Amino acid sequence: MTRSPTRQTLWSLAHAERTALADDLAGLDDAQWARPSLCGRWTVEEVVAHLTAAASVGRARWIASMVGARFDPALHNERRLAEQRGATPAQTLDRFRRVLDSTTAPSGHTAAWLGEVVVHAQDVRRPLGLERTPSVEAVTEVAGFFARRDFTVHSRRAIEGLHLEATDGPFTAGQGVPVRGTTLALTMAMAGRGAYGGDLTGPGAATLRDRCTSGR
Repeated sequence: MTRSPTRQTLWSLAHAERTALADDLAGLDDAQWARPSLCGRWTVEEVVAHLTAAASVGRARWIASMVGARFDPALHNERRLAEQRGATPAQTLDRFRRVLDSTTAPSGHTAAWLGEVVVHAQDVRRPLGLERTPSVEAVTEVAGFFARRDFTVHSRRAIEGLHLEATDGPFTAGQGVPVRGTTLALTMAMAGRGAYGGDLTGPGAATLRDRCTSGR
C-alpha cells in the first residue's frame, strides 16, 4: 500500500512550485501582467496577488474575513487580493516572493493549498505561453485530493461515471468511461479549466470537457 505523504512533504512541494512560478514571472512586461488568466476575470497579476493572500491568511483571519464578507467567497477573495496587489506588478511579485515558504493556510487540508498554487500557476502560464509544468509528484497529490472530494472546486462531481488514467504517472481515479491525459491535464480539467479539454483523450473525454464548460 502506498504511504500518504506527510504534511511537511506537501508543503515542500508547494514551496517548490511557488518558487518556480516566481522565477517564471520575473521577466514579464506590463502587458503580460495585465493579460487575462484562465481564472475567471482575473488578470495574471491578480492571480498572483490571490496566491499571496492564500498564503497569508490563517484560520482565524479567514473566518473573520468570511464573516465580514457575509460568507460570500468571491467578495472575500477580492478583498484579500486587493490587500496583496502592489502599486506595480513588481511590487505584487515582491509580495509573492515573501510568502514562498509560508505554511499559513485557512485549514489543514494541505493538499488543497498545494493545489492552489499548482492550478493557479497554470492559470497564468498557459495564456502566457510559458512551458514549465509542475512536477508529476506534486500534481499527483493534487489530482488524488481533487478526485476524492469537492473542496474549492467541484472536482469529484466532475468525474462521476468516469475513470481517469494519467499517461505520465501513477494517478488513476473513478469507475466508468475512460478519460486519459497527463496528470496535469486531468487535474486542470477537474478544476474546471476548459482550456485543458483538448489535452484529454478516450471515450469519456467529451463528457469531462462538457463538464468543464458547464461548471458541473
